Amino acid sequence: MPFRKIASFLAAFILAVLPAMAAQSDFPHYWDGREHVAKPDLSTVERIRFVTTVDYPPFNFVDATGRISGFNVDLARALCNELGVTAICQIEARPWDELQPTLESGEAEAIIAGLKPTAALREKFAFTAPYIRLPARFMALKETSFAEPFADTLKQKTIGVIAGSVHQAIFADYFPNSHWVGFPTRELMFRDLQAKKIDAVFGDGSDLSFWIGSPEAKDCCAFVGGPYIAPQFLGEGMMIATTLENQKLVDAFDFALKAIEEKGITSELYLRYFPVDFY
Repeated sequence: MPFRKIASFLAAFILAVLPAMAAQSDFPHYWDGREHVAKPDLSTVERIRFVTTVDYPPFNFVDATGRISGFNVDLARALCNELGVTAICQIEARPWDELQPTLESGEAEAIIAGLKPTAALREKFAFTAPYIRLPARFMALKETSFAEPFADTLKQKTIGVIAGSVHQAIFADYFPNSHWVGFPTRELMFRDLQAKKIDAVFGDGSDLSFWIGSPEAKDCCAFVGGPYIAPQFLGEGMMIATTLENQKLVDAFDFALKAIEEKGITSELYLRYFPVDFY
């Protein structure tokens, strides 16, 4: 689907669902309220240019007006506003394979595009604390009962997963005595769920949240059970990357991330782009 169509769908979906969901967010707190994070002096910083992509909605995409939009984009703006450096902040779109070279060459100061902090990347870049994690979730027809204890109930159910996916690996590891069926595509998996050929699906919570609210779902389904963070499979979460020499910016971003979380700004952005809460 073209990016403009994706953006238009997201905008319409958000406007329709947000009023009903605004008070129901379980967005987690990543910062300990007692933890002190000092605000660095950025008076000598002349520019803070973020680079991102436009192919990862709703985190970063081109909206119907042709502007760069998304959760990551609005988060970057909120951080700059919190730090009082809006005048020197810029956000630029680049292809994914150009993000790291752009940062290393000094053409940008930060990557905000879901770059995972692998051991190899930590040797080249500095990373902030995570600002969002994308948990795995179960989704089932609203009429399907999942009694507690949840893990025992799963043993009597058939669960759909995308074959060969990380979520298949998580399910097999966490629920070794439960039965799963692999599907080549999410469309086939969702179709079999609606046809009651399987009892639930297990996958990326953010992706499932959009399907739950989509016209194709016909209000059939809801999340069951809790979120599975599974860092050993899904990583540490989404972070902002800078060069190792720019640790001051990492400290500044961490200060701002903590501040906007405490003010509820991060949660507001989350519900703006993910009206169906996946936590």
